[in-house]
Amino acid sequence: MENVVFNFEKLSVYQKALDFIDAADALIDTFPQKERYRLSSQYGRAALSIALNISEGHGDTNKQFNRYLNMAWDSLKECVTCSTVATRKKYISQEQNDNTRKQLQEIAKMIMGLKKSLKLD
Repeated sequence: MENVVFNFEKLSVYQKALDFIDAADALIDTFPQKERYRLSSQYGRAALSIALNISEGHGDTNKQFNRYLNMAWDSLKECVTCSTVATRKKYISQEQNDNTRKQLQEIAKMIMGLKKSLKLD
């Protein structure tokens, strides 16, 4: 059976966003049960939203894609905050937070580079 690949799946930023979902899920799994419907849920949804917005906006007009990249950027900032909160609550170590922030910084640079490459006229 042939593996069908969509164009957005070829984007490096999309692949990095998928990797981040896996990393975030691994961290979230270590959070206490009391966070299941609070921080864990929010963090997981924000991580997923980065990749979802990239895929949803790709292939549309540049103006629309830019709008979806803005939403991916906003979700990324949400993940930074969730990671910071998890660190402050001692659910994850400072080293885990630093690694998370490095992953998010790489994705952020890729999103910004993609936004700059779009012709919005």
